[in-house]
Amino acid sequence: MTKALVVGGGIAGAVTAMALRQAGIESVVYEAYPTGADDIGAFLTIMKNGMNALRAVQAHQPVIDASFPATDVEYIDGTGTLLGLNPMRGDAHTIRRAVLYRVLHDEAARRGIPLEHGKRLVSATEADDEVVATFADGTTATGDLLVGADGIHSCVRALIDPAAPSPRFTGLTIAYGYTRATSFEPSADAYRMIAGKNAFFGYTTSPSGETWWFSRAPSLDLDTATSQNFIDLLSEDDTPAAEIVRTTGDLFINNAYDVPETPHWHSSRMVLVGDAAHAASPAAGQGASMALEDSVILAKCLRDIPGLEAAFARYTNIRRARVEKLVADSAAQSNRQGQSVRPDPTERHWLYDHHIDWQEPIS
Repeated sequence: MTKALVVGGGIAGAVTAMALRQAGIESVVYEAYPTGADDIGAFLTIMKNGMNALRAVQAHQPVIDASFPATDVEYIDGTGTLLGLNPMRGDAHTIRRAVLYRVLHDEAARRGIPLEHGKRLVSATEADDEVVATFADGTTATGDLLVGADGIHSCVRALIDPAAPSPRFTGLTIAYGYTRATSFEPSADAYRMIAGKNAFFGYTTSPSGETWWFSRAPSLDLDTATSQNFIDLLSEDDTPAAEIVRTTGDLFINNAYDVPETPHWHSSRMVLVGDAAHAASPAAGQGASMALEDSVILAKCLRDIPGLEAAFARYTNIRRARVEKLVADSAAQSNRQGQSVRPDPTERHWLYDHHIDWQEPIS
């Protein structure tokens, strides 16, 4: 039986292993971190297309159980004026990233998929009939193929193509936070997206009464950035954004990068999925959903197309145009963040209404 080495235990790695198992391919997941793949503090929304990909491999229910629905999006300008309301296009769910990792790991374990921690890939060699991965702890693993699900700073991407472009700084610093304060109007029924004068802000309130928020600001020095930077940027707006930040204890701040184009997604026995192949700025909220789509389409190609390189090529052909369009759209949306623009929901049908049928063969 074919054996895959899946490098990276995040969203793409765990779901790729499940999809491969469903396609009749055994795998082992190798995670660099010693105890988990937790992304500190961040949360995300898995959109309709991402939930559809999870359904294709029957992994949707644990995610639904650990999340809460995202229904509508309200668009507000810096004066507090409601510009409009768009539906989230159904079946979208908000979840902490660390919780998502945990439930996907638990589901993979339930299916008998091994996950080894403390395995940071340093090199890999390909032969006619195998690929051998070498990890920083000196151990090795041998398989028929290797899947690079190791994120935006992917080691596998550099092994496939040493000349591959490095991730590009988007010019944005992102903050995430949580508060149970009630000194502002919560938003239990919708995401509120605020195009402020100096920064973009979004928030929603969970069923437990906790408000989850994020803010995108022009580049800040991560060594010195604090909540006060975001309070100052948001204070000029007539919205609750500054108050929400003011009532938050710990903030989680990082810079945003994207990968607009990766010339080579695969070699003879190695292939990329998720942020390792493509990464969008967080403006479109599609990073996880696109990774989930990758995982399922790759498994279907390996199931249906004889020969690894032919399957990898077909997978790349199916996925490249879609994800590169998303990266470009998300970058443009980030650049418009200070404008009071309500997106036209019809422009995103191609994105959210994407459907994967596991039973449909890849030709």
